[in-house]
Amino acid sequence: MKDRSVFTPSNGTFRINNLNRTDGAEYILETFDSNGRKSEPRTLQLSIQAPVSSVLLDSECLSQGEMKVSCSSEGGDSPQYSWTLDGHTLTDAQLLSGNKETNIITLKQDVSGLLVCSVRNHVSNVSKGEKISTCGFIFINCTLPDGTNISQWVFSANNTLCIDPTTMIVITANSLLVSVLRAVVSLSLLGGIAIYFAWKKKKYKKAETSTRPRIKDHPENSFEMVEL
Repeated sequence: MKDRSVFTPSNGTFRINNLNRTDGAEYILETFDSNGRKSEPRTLQLSIQAPVSSVLLDSECLSQGEMKVSCSSEGGDSPQYSWTLDGHTLTDAQLLSGNKETNIITLKQDVSGLLVCSVRNHVSNVSKGEKISTCGFIFINCTLPDGTNISQWVFSANNTLCIDPTTMIVITANSLLVSVLRAVVSLSLLGGIAIYFAWKKKKYKKAETSTRPRIKDHPENSFEMVEL
């Protein structure tokens, strides 16, 4: 320490050069007057901290539509975390679990906006923001025809519960109309095929009858008239 430290009595400054982690400790200053009497000592607790260099945000959707967000920092000793959403401090009402002063939080299903994580210690303060959106879940609350009450979060794309009855009627009516149209087209096609073959059969019989030879009423004629 002697080779790296300097004390200046005129202004009471104590300087340590080439500081390292092992220099963190309790330092005591003792002063004496001209008669050698010691005055009240002064104590200083020196803490060595590395600054935070960068912050990384990572988010993932959970099974019920919640969003888990973690905030990690590179370097930095004794980091402290804080969160904001759209410029305002994150509230307990927006959190499903976790403390807004920890590096991992879980947001409720309807929370979205610009989420910012700030990491600080005594020598630095670094922030990182990320635009987040909901995980595609919606909250349904209805009573089924059998009296069952449903109140829960469901993934909107796969939702088959609490469907509007009018929508179901429209869907059923459309399905019935399509089925009727298909039946009419099929019957019309079958009927047309039957008529076509009946017409072909009748024409064939007529052609067969007309090929038989006809003998004229006057036998004196020496030829026969054949109509083809």
